[in-house]
Amino acid sequence: MDILNLVNFNIIQTAENEHDFQIKVETNSPPSHCPHCGCVANLYRHDNKEHLCMDLPIHGKRVGLLIKRQRYRCKDCTQTFWERIDHTIDEKRNCTKRLLAYIEKQSLKRTFTSISEDVGLNEKTIRNIFRDYINRHEETVRFETPNWLGIDEIHIIKPRCVLTNIEERTLLDVLPNRNKDTVVGYLSRLPNKGRIQYVTMDMWQPYKDAVRAVLPKAIIIVDKFHVVRMANQALETIRKQLRESLSVKERRGLMHDRFILLKRHKELTEMDKITLDLWTKNHPSLGIAYDLKESYFDIWDSDTRQKAFLKYHDWKAKIPKELQSAFEPLTKAMANWEQEIFAYFDHRITNAYTESLNSLIRVVNRLGRGYSFDALRAKILFTEGIQKERRPKYQRRIDKYEMEENFPMFKMPPVIRELEEVALLGVDISTLTEKLEKGEL
Repeated sequence: MDILNLVNFNIIQTAENEHDFQIKVETNSPPSHCPHCGCVANLYRHDNKEHLCMDLPIHGKRVGLLIKRQRYRCKDCTQTFWERIDHTIDEKRNCTKRLLAYIEKQSLKRTFTSISEDVGLNEKTIRNIFRDYINRHEETVRFETPNWLGIDEIHIIKPRCVLTNIEERTLLDVLPNRNKDTVVGYLSRLPNKGRIQYVTMDMWQPYKDAVRAVLPKAIIIVDKFHVVRMANQALETIRKQLRESLSVKERRGLMHDRFILLKRHKELTEMDKITLDLWTKNHPSLGIAYDLKESYFDIWDSDTRQKAFLKYHDWKAKIPKELQSAFEPLTKAMANWEQEIFAYFDHRITNAYTESLNSLIRVVNRLGRGYSFDALRAKILFTEGIQKERRPKYQRRIDKYEMEENFPMFKMPPVIRELEEVALLGVDISTLTEKLEKGEL
């Protein structure tokens, strides 16, 4: 029985041990002409050699093909040549093409070391196959440039830049770092980059500089969640300062109740309100800080930019001198990024989706311990079946004869509409979540 199922080879001999199959084969289709001069049927066998390459595992064992490869000489031009095996074998990687395809898909799911042990190729070879596979995807998989671009970051070994299509709720790319040059390079390569109208980001100056350099007409909006959380951070600073004057028991209690302080007042239960009153009555500075945090959050309910601007400056004037150092990071950020922060009230776009996507990427990172950044990025972007598509709306073609038959008063040519190509919009978060839950990523 032919256990290989390779149509271009005949099995000569099979050997097996605990871990491997070694199968000796020869080609079953000798050359019909000389590749140098084109002479037909004037060839003779010159010599041969055995060529070892790897194939797909069989029954959990590695498979090595020992190919008896024939060399020929042409009687007319006297030149020699080896019979072709490139229809089945990838000679660059020393494996069959079907094994190469298997490794490419497995490299998005498994570590290079485990694949190497599985198929019998060197780990460096597996890594190179993966790199070629990803480079090919980079050239062929193009996501559509969005109208609303989200820029954020995530820490995978070190900070990385995350780019999203906010309108379509998809991931576009994860860059190796968050440097200005890296972001400029990405934005510059985008097709039709002029269609980007809005860019939301956190308060990282290289992002702003990159967008200003490449997309001067785009409106930058600082993600409000990066701003309002600074009010919580100011409250935390005051809580930690207060902790120094408390007993050990009180410290533990304040640590436990910190989550009540971070809640919005409208979300507090009756028990939460009692606990909060006890802390704020005994420690007035904590109560003032909590009220400042709440009133700062209320600014973001303003219905116009002007109202928000006036509310903010009224709020800032109410900060007591003894609490100004705790709120200084927030007030300084508001001063440095005033235009971009208050732009939210004209265009209420946030990066909330990017933040939720970051949580998913962290899950992928946790599940994929041992992956390099490149492998993790490829797993997220190029795994089959998770890209969101916009398919063209197919229009029924109206034939002129049908038209004339039904409406004889009209004489017109047939309606022929060109169909648009399928557009890739990025990695769909709902599909990505589903894959994670099923353990397929």
